Amino acid sequence: MKNTVAVVMAGAALSLVLLAPHQAKAQAAKAASSSIPRTPDGKPDLNGVWERPYVPDMSRSGRGQEGPGTLPFTPEYAKIFKDYDPAKFDYTGNCLPQGLTRSINSPFPVRIVQTPQIVTILYEAWMVFEIIPVNGKHQKEPDPLWAGEHIGFWDGDTFVVDSIAFNDKTNLDTVGHPHSDAMHTVERFTRTDDKHIAYEITIEDSKAFTKSWKNTRTFTLRPDWEIMEYSCEENNKDAREGHIK
Repeated sequence: MKNTVAVVMAGAALSLVLLAPHQAKAQAAKAASSSIPRTPDGKPDLNGVWERPYVPDMSRSGRGQEGPGTLPFTPEYAKIFKDYDPAKFDYTGNCLPQGLTRSINSPFPVRIVQTPQIVTILYEAWMVFEIIPVNGKHQKEPDPLWAGEHIGFWDGDTFVVDSIAFNDKTNLDTVGHPHSDAMHTVERFTRTDDKHIAYEITIEDSKAFTKSWKNTRTFTLRPDWEIMEYSCEENNKDAREGHIK
């Protein structure tokens, strides 16, 4: 009888030891969730002005971002990237729109305006914006756009933005990684606490890449900031006189 009691007590003690880490993780997750500001409808509050790391090269890691390393280009687009020379022509130096990825990669802040029906991202750079209908549907034959066509939805506490219908006039980043008009992006905005958003973007493009890939980074809330007026001068002598390298 004593042996039986001892075995039962030892088993109970072992169960407590095994359960302790799981309980600690659950409590930590609950505490983190309770620290996330929420809107009246219960969704994580993404409203505010956000500072982002500058991402001139989406393939690399460091400086606040995690990239995949060498991008999985198809041979055609690997050659396009190899031959790219911004000194000959950089479309942003001529005040053309950056496109979605170069906008999200820019070092300038953004303001997110969130409602139950629409989430809007206002970019200081180039003074452009994205209007993202929540639970909307893509058009059957959307026109190709500089920043694409967007729809959004909530995946638990993560806001997901699905974008298609890009033109092929932009690059992914400052170093000139190209994409085609077949590009499809999926962005995930996850508020992790009262000051940060974990941001992830997945790129897939059947013409430019052999497989999909991701880049991640962190946004920081800046309640003391506001986005400012941004002017791109059409008479850009740096572009026309070869100063841009």
